[in-house]
Amino acid sequence: MEARGSLDHCALVSHRAMAILLQAHAFAGNPTRSNRPQSMSPSSAHESLKSLLAAPPSDVSNLNFKVLAFKNGKPLATSLDHSSDSPPKWRLGWTPPSNFKDFSADSFVYLGEESETVYWAIDASENEDKVSKCAGGDGFCFVELRTLMVATDWADAGSMGELAIAGHARGLLEWHNTTRFCGYCGSSTIPIDAGRRKQCTKETCKKRVYPRVDPVVIMLVIDRENDRALLSRQFRFVPRMWSCLAGFVEPGESLEEAVRRETWEETGIEVGEVVYHSSQPWPCWT
Repeated sequence: MEARGSLDHCALVSHRAMAILLQAHAFAGNPTRSNRPQSMSPSSAHESLKSLLAAPPSDVSNLNFKVLAFKNGKPLATSLDHSSDSPPKWRLGWTPPSNFKDFSADSFVYLGEESETVYWAIDASENEDKVSKCAGGDGFCFVELRTLMVATDWADAGSMGELAIAGHARGLLEWHNTTRFCGYCGSSTIPIDAGRRKQCTKETCKKRVYPRVDPVVIMLVIDRENDRALLSRQFRFVPRMWSCLAGFVEPGESLEEAVRRETWEETGIEVGEVVYHSSQPWPCWT
């Protein structure tokens, strides 16, 4: 047996499977994370956002700011009209900052800039009475990212870019939710640098917290002699649903060692050669 498959940041596959190369990974290729020059820094963009939130509707500037609201980890989105012989299409529910005047400026998380448009995300989960103001109109609802991933045309670069932005936003908002307190002293933390960092509020601590990702391996274990692969299923899966094996990489462990250990722990099967395929960003799931 040989372990192959994709990492939640790295992937391992067999030599035979390496002929099946995807042109794009879901949640990769975020257009707001390019190295092109930006019209403003995240901090200056945040100051401009504060002005937009405080200004009367008639005083809104020409700054092109767009906000994507999330509710319980689901981004605002809507389906687009499509013909019966084409797959469904969707678009994210980007709305102007004027829809969020009841929210604090520190609630917004800077996502990046693309073509002089600055993108933001906000978690509206705990503000049920304000959620309706966030929606872009009829037909918009909060949709699970996995649903959007399945419904995306992977040959459409624009749709893949939108999916990547939504995944990036989901991961950052989840990080904010899980870092409300300092891991050094237990005091509360506050967002800084337009939500890209957090800092402890205790004067004697002031530790800064940065987004981190726990590496995960996803393996496709192949039996070459019998031309078959090892899959698994969880009790919560719908009938006939199966998945690859996966697990977190432990401290002091290589990716290959994690593949062998996780496969053994979950199935009792020992694997041989482990071949790396590629890496992929992945939003945090709760």
